[in-house]
Amino acid sequence: MEPKLTLPPTRDQILALSCTNVGVGPGGTTAMLARVAIVDYKGDVILDTFVAPTMEVSDYRTTTTGIEPSQLLSPEIPSFDRVQQHVADHIKGKTIVGHSLWHDLSVLGIAHPAVATRDVGLYQPFKNALRSPNQVVGLQTLMWHLMRRRCQDGHLHPVENSRAALDLYRTVASEWEGEVSVGNWPCSLPPSSFSRCYL
Repeated sequence: MEPKLTLPPTRDQILALSCTNVGVGPGGTTAMLARVAIVDYKGDVILDTFVAPTMEVSDYRTTTTGIEPSQLLSPEIPSFDRVQQHVADHIKGKTIVGHSLWHDLSVLGIAHPAVATRDVGLYQPFKNALRSPNQVVGLQTLMWHLMRRRCQDGHLHPVENSRAALDLYRTVASEWEGEVSVGNWPCSLPPSSFSRCYL
């Protein structure tokens, strides 16, 4: 029996997603969504918004996030529920590109079909190229070694991270989608503790 071929997503079916988190709870070790960005296949911004906290923030992680309390406490900042619904509406039926997408889906509280994710942190050829076949390689490292481009030099910025993941994906999109179309999955699996993030 011939393997069933799957058509690759079209450019208008691909979005890239990235989130920036602050810390809540004792020591600020639990991540809570603070900002989310979605860009289209060309890198144009579809969404870039801060998110009103649902709990008291114990660590704004300002040195890495660049987020100050005033940015999240403004009355104009949309609620988590509103942003969550907005993101869910945007990504429904789309293929999402990102790095360590399980973290983003987890803080958003949204599950997405695993077959409709393209996680550059899990893409095996990237990991093999950096001689880290069993590790998730950071986005900054991937960008520098594979594209000779710096990212995350200052603060984490979800638009920059979305575009960086998208650029990495686009360099290998035909190979990646070629594998998927014949039933091969060219990525390692995300941590099993985040299986709830995938349908």
